[in-house]
This record gives sequence, C-alpha cells and structure tokens, in this order.
Amino acid sequence: MTTHSNTPAGWYPDPHGAARTLRYWDGSQWTEHTHADQQAPPQAEPQAQAQPVAQVPAQPAGPDPRVQRQVQQQAGVAPSGSGGGTLFSEPVLVVNQKAKLIELTNEYKVMDQQGNQLGSVVQVGQSALRKILRFVASIDQFMTHRLEIRDAYGQPVLLLTRPRKIFKSRVVVTRPDGHPVGEIVQQNVFGKINFAINANGQQLGAIKAENWRAWNFAIVDHADNEVARITKTWEGLAKTLFTTADNYVLQIHYQLPEPLLSLVVATALTVDTALKQDSRGLG
Repeated sequence: MTTHSNTPAGWYPDPHGAARTLRYWDGSQWTEHTHADQQAPPQAEPQAQAQPVAQVPAQPAGPDPRVQRQVQQQAGVAPSGSGGGTLFSEPVLVVNQKAKLIELTNEYKVMDQQGNQLGSVVQVGQSALRKILRFVASIDQFMTHRLEIRDAYGQPVLLLTRPRKIFKSRVVVTRPDGHPVGEIVQQNVFGKINFAINANGQQLGAIKAENWRAWNFAIVDHADNEVARITKTWEGLAKTLFTTADNYVLQIHYQLPEPLLSLVVATALTVDTALKQDSRGLG
C-alpha cells in the first residue's frame, strides 16, 4: 500500500499486522522486503498501521563530552535541538571511523551531536583474497567498495557502491531492496574537488571542497544554496600517525526532501571512501 508521509526510509513494524515482523518503508511506500524482528519480545499481534511509527533503541544516559567537543570546538557547530533520533532526522551526524593499525575492512560509528549512537557503516562483500591484497598493497582505488549504512537496530537503510576507479570516483546509492536513490559523481581531479549529486537523470546539488586539501565541504542544492556542511575533525595524534581512521561532522541545516536527504546522509562516507581512503594506508 502507498501513503503520503514525511517518515524517513527505514525498518518499521509490519503495517499488515504480522507478528514480530519488520517491513521496509522506502520513504514513500511499503516494499516487499521483510525480516523477523529479533529484538522485539513476544507480544500480541499489533494493529495494522496506516503509516510507520519510528522506533529507536534506548540510548545511554548523559552526553559524551568527547563527541560534544568534536562537534562544538573542532567542527564549530553550535549546540542545537535534537531531531527525531534517527539517521534521517537529526540535524548533526558525527561519523567516526573505527581506528585500526591495519585496515582491511572500513567501519564507522554514526552518532548524534550528544554522542548517542544512531547507526553504523560497515564494508561488505570483501573476500579473503581482497583483504590480503589490501594488506600487502595500497590498491583501494582499483577495487570496488560496498558500504552498508545501518540504523540503530543494525538493519541496512542505504547501500553505497563505489566501483573501481583510476582518477574520478562515482558512488551509487541504493535502498536495501536495490531500488536506486541516486549517484554522487566526482567532477574533477585537480584543484578544489567537487562532486555532483544526481538522481533520476537530474543534478539535485553538489559537494564542493573549500580548499585544495579537500578537508571541509559545502553541500548545495540545485540553486547553489548551502543545505549542509561536512567538516573533517582531528582524530588525535595516535590515530593520525598509526591508523587510517578519519572523523567527520555532517551538519544538515534544515529538513530536506527525498531523495536529496538520503544522498546528503551518504555524503560524508562518499568523501572518505572516494578521497581519503585511497590516499592513506600501508602501500
């Protein structure tokens, strides 16, 4: 069934009343993709719902001062009111890569501005041979990368695929059921790096580096109005010297329509996968 709703895409209790079952809502309609709700306790069959009601796991009490410093002092983002507690409703997303001395699989933790975990990002689809190749040589740019953006329940909400490249990167964003969302395409190699944000054959916006080092980016819509900003924050001396981990703060200035919202949520991972991961490592 189809309804008009501003509810973000994600996994929600099955509106058809199936007990302990989650069904994927793509932002405009229910899909055929379902799975068992492993975290829900046994209970009576729920009533059918006209549209999804977001459920978020309980968060730890109290803010994380380290994340607050990262957001406020390093990224320069002033404290603001919290959103709806999901990846698609919070005004600030903190994307911190898991630090590893030897990076064979990219992993990230996604939090709100207080340090509450909203989800995670995990690289998927790597064979043992690919991991060995990553260990002995810096060949990331010549390999296809697939990243799952997962919600707080660990369920995938977006899939990012960056095909192998030589110079310019292209990241394809899809829903978990394979429905296309759009693409983020690198426009240039030299100077200030820019990416086009495309969907349905049209350019919805762009990601623009503020300097040639490509640390911070402004995200603009089709009219060149800034709608969000990516700021790379210092990960600490030990991480900088001995690991490839990068940390980012994504600030979304106001609620965006789909598919632009999903593409903006994917931007920080696109920047890190397209640029930073290719330029750092063992090789």
